[in-house]
Amino acid sequence: MTQPRIAQLANFVGPTSGGMKHAVNALGAGYVEAGVDRVLVVPGSRDLRYSTEHGDVVQLRAPKFGNGYRLIVEPWRVAEALDAFAPTSVEVSDKLTLLPVARWARRNDVRSVLFSHERLDAMLALRTRRPTTSVVSIGALNRILVRQFDSIVVTSRYALGEFAAPAARVGTPIHQVALGVDLELFHPAAHRPPAGPLRLALVGRLSREKSPHLAVATAVELHRRGVPLQLDVYGDGPHRGELEQLVGSAPVVFHGHVASRPHLAARIARADIALSVCPAETFGLAVLEALAAGTPVVTADEGGARELVDESCGEWGRPEAGALADAVLRLAARPRASTREAARYRAELFPWKQTVEAMLAVHTGGQTATGVRSRRPA
Repeated sequence: MTQPRIAQLANFVGPTSGGMKHAVNALGAGYVEAGVDRVLVVPGSRDLRYSTEHGDVVQLRAPKFGNGYRLIVEPWRVAEALDAFAPTSVEVSDKLTLLPVARWARRNDVRSVLFSHERLDAMLALRTRRPTTSVVSIGALNRILVRQFDSIVVTSRYALGEFAAPAARVGTPIHQVALGVDLELFHPAAHRPPAGPLRLALVGRLSREKSPHLAVATAVELHRRGVPLQLDVYGDGPHRGELEQLVGSAPVVFHGHVASRPHLAARIARADIALSVCPAETFGLAVLEALAAGTPVVTADEGGARELVDESCGEWGRPEAGALADAVLRLAARPRASTREAARYRAELFPWKQTVEAMLAVHTGGQTATGVRSRRPA
């Protein structure tokens, strides 16, 4: 069998690119380790090509949009890069601007894989607060996507719900592939801080679709109840100002974007509980990273993040400040040693090697270890 040549296309470069950027990089490293030729195509300030230990990177000049993010708006230039690399498979992590790549792949008899890392209907509903309009418009887009791509990859049962019906109608295979976590980088702290206020941590982009307001409101509610605590917020984004106003007198500290991953991992490991409460999260890399650091998690009872947390390593509640505050108190009342041990054990079920193997099966047309696969009509 011909050795796979995988082109990863990631149109999400920005000043605080987070979870999905790390996921794409981890997958790319795994592909190369497995002997695959890999190229990564990303937007940037200027055209640039360079080599790394995990394959070549092709950076295409792209304009800045809100909050400093860059998007490729000339998809034909992506096609030129793909012509030069001659992939056997392309992996697209953007549902909107890179759709023409799927058409390029079909014309060139190249397998196309859409890596769906978010539910646009839920994300737009959170951002615009107009769920009906979002569902209708995104539903139409999804019907187009399942016809254009050879395979769809989702990361959770929750994420699967967006594509299940339209994909079944046209016979497009859907693969459910859980993401992984760096178990060496994220690990329990060797030394714990002395007893004191309940230490909460929030990691993520401070943008409405990630529900940071809900996490901060949970800390404010706990403070109102007289619970001694401190919430440390690691991340930045367009709604930081709103969040700082929401805090009031509650002990919430905004640390901004933490560029050093080891430093961030150490901070998470020192927390008592991590908050990851977005009800529209399709997976929850921040959840896995907290669990790997031995920090139990409180999450919403909706969304993909809930699928990562069981009764041994966390709690959950309705996506409301009061219900989530109750969940924090239930978790804090448990023996900390046992919940921290259970958190690490849970994370160890999600090594990146497992994710890479499943994705390589998708790229080569094989059966993934987990998920749903239907036959595409000839």
